Amino acid sequence: MADKGYDIERIREQIAVQGARPVIPRKRNSIKGNAGLDRGPYRYRHLVENAFTRRNYRPVAFRHDKLKRNYESLVAMACGFLWLPM
Repeated sequence: MADKGYDIERIREQIAVQGARPVIPRKRNSIKGNAGLDRGPYRYRHLVENAFTRRNYRPVAFRHDKLKRNYESLVAMACGFLWLPM
């Protein structure tokens, strides 16, 4: 699953060789259309992108708090920020 920036036949072929189905929308100037795009899985692409934002929470990644209860509270708060808007 990728965005239009990865719309290259070489990438599509490599994904197919590995046994997966590429879910990449075509660019606007593409000769082939988006008729073969399975929009069901593509709708959930934002969940994958949200998972990558976890690295933005530096205090969680590097554990700046001394007390365990403070750190656990920070982890719970970060999880709430990540999963509530979904």
